[in-house]
Amino acid sequence: MCGIVGAIAGRNVLPILMDGLQRLEYRGYDSAGVAIRDAAGELLRFRALGKVSVLKELVDRSDIAGDLGIAHTRWATHGAPSERNAHPHMSGVRVAVVHNGIIENHRELRDRLLALGYTFTSETDTEVIAHLLAHKLEGGRDLYAAVVEAAAELDGAYALAAASPEDPDRIVVTREGSPLVIGLGEGENFIASDVAALLPVTRRFIFLEEGDVAEVRRDGVTVCDGDGIEVVREIKTSELSSASIDKGLYAHYMLKEIYEQPAVIAETLEGRIHKGRLLEASFGHETTALLDKARHIQIVACGTSYHAGMVARYWMEEFGIPCSVEVASEYRYRKVVVPEGSLLITISQSGETADTLAALRGSRANGYIGSLTVCNVPESSLVRESDVCFMTRAGTEIGVASTKAFTTQLVALRLLAIALARRKELSTAQEEAMVNELHALPRQIEVVLQLADAIKTMAEGFVDKHNALFLGRGAFYPVALEGALKLKEISYIHAEAYPAGELKHGPLALVDESMPVVCALPDDPLLEKVLSNLQEVRARGGELFLFSDHKVNVGLDHYQNLTLSDIYPGTAPIVYSIPLQLLAYHVAVLKGTDVDQPRNLAKSVTVE
Repeated sequence: MCGIVGAIAGRNVLPILMDGLQRLEYRGYDSAGVAIRDAAGELLRFRALGKVSVLKELVDRSDIAGDLGIAHTRWATHGAPSERNAHPHMSGVRVAVVHNGIIENHRELRDRLLALGYTFTSETDTEVIAHLLAHKLEGGRDLYAAVVEAAAELDGAYALAAASPEDPDRIVVTREGSPLVIGLGEGENFIASDVAALLPVTRRFIFLEEGDVAEVRRDGVTVCDGDGIEVVREIKTSELSSASIDKGLYAHYMLKEIYEQPAVIAETLEGRIHKGRLLEASFGHETTALLDKARHIQIVACGTSYHAGMVARYWMEEFGIPCSVEVASEYRYRKVVVPEGSLLITISQSGETADTLAALRGSRANGYIGSLTVCNVPESSLVRESDVCFMTRAGTEIGVASTKAFTTQLVALRLLAIALARRKELSTAQEEAMVNELHALPRQIEVVLQLADAIKTMAEGFVDKHNALFLGRGAFYPVALEGALKLKEISYIHAEAYPAGELKHGPLALVDESMPVVCALPDDPLLEKVLSNLQEVRARGGELFLFSDHKVNVGLDHYQNLTLSDIYPGTAPIVYSIPLQLLAYHVAVLKGTDVDQPRNLAKSVTVE
């Protein structure tokens, strides 16, 4: 969601800040701003509604430079998108603050500060922090002490950075519930909410832990934990490259990421399968011990990751492994009954999803044997706080609508299902067949990607539509859910998914000649039942858009169909997800929407 960038150096940091904001655009935002310390030692602030490019034009016209600055992209929570609600927020000229998260006691703090004579110019909870810091500075504290004392009064989730002209040689940062990293340079240092913002200037990072407060200077960094004790946090070198977040020759990040799927799936499989066998040792010895004890799997996730978990449930229960899947935002607030021997599995692309992270933290008192996360970001909070991590190796995903993160999650979960099935009655022949299916997966997806032009033609049938229905049975129900989510996310067409067998329980009332119905038709035991459901749709005039196995005889009239050849049953949910991604993409392009940054949405949901 919101993005933070900051820098202190012996050179003009404004280009670094603006480039960092542009690299964080994928997270989702509605406004942007920057505060820079100029040659006169004053903090100058620039804010703009809309894209970072609008802010950049404003800054370029000002012809300013500075050696210390903080910048921000905002995704509205408290207060509508507007220039006055954009960050940084300032208290007079004394202090500037950028903040990710939500301050839950902001009303109480606002009332206190109003009574002390502070004037508020925005509707945000962040402005409370700026005035609270100013109040501490007026009491004689330096900036570091002010941040420590102010943070103690904040309830909620936050990552914040503060700068003051009265304290020109440092930026002070702290985090509680939202991610924040420090980038290390030579004679200069940086801060950001995401390493991607800083890849052009450094690959060496310190990842702050919960409650940490740090002062960031030109010549070094000092970190103290939540108890005020100075600590040394590990310096990690990021494996990401600046080139990994460029679009290259593709029109959109989403299209690039769709076409990267064969490569990243192969990378996710690398070192984990060999000669028809799963190399369980590649998961780490801690994983083996956890899986040995697991008698029940509880999967918790949000959005696309939740759909991946739903598919995994079918895979696991096929081998007699009890599995439950829940949306993290519901699970974390429910009194749960945890069966004996339960292993908690969290799934998240970013590893910073607020509800999933809260569910993990809340689970520690519930009697789980341990926690395992399926995640794409090695430096994330979920990875650091879980007992075991299974990295998906998808690389940086910029497009808000997840594609390669979803399919690599499915690959990781399929591997885990095989590992768990070993502890049941999985034969050597069965394991070899499942592993060979995974080995063939990258090539199968390459073949499906060749349908792109035909899918683009199919997409023309959706341009004038306002609603769409996706159907599926078994493991293809969550595939339908994911297809509907992709379409609604980026084309703004209202799309819903239902189990095909539920048509007569309500959704059939929606079907008429203006309702496109999308369905995957693999050659599996439920095929005849799904075809019967589609007959019901055709009888009421619904137009069918199908993706079927080449062996399937559809036997219907008035439908569009693209066939997929030689798809293995175990990995079919992964393969059939690809044409649904392409369909959503091409519909969105034809409708002229913002494919990579759809309205109202953010890539990483780091607040409730």
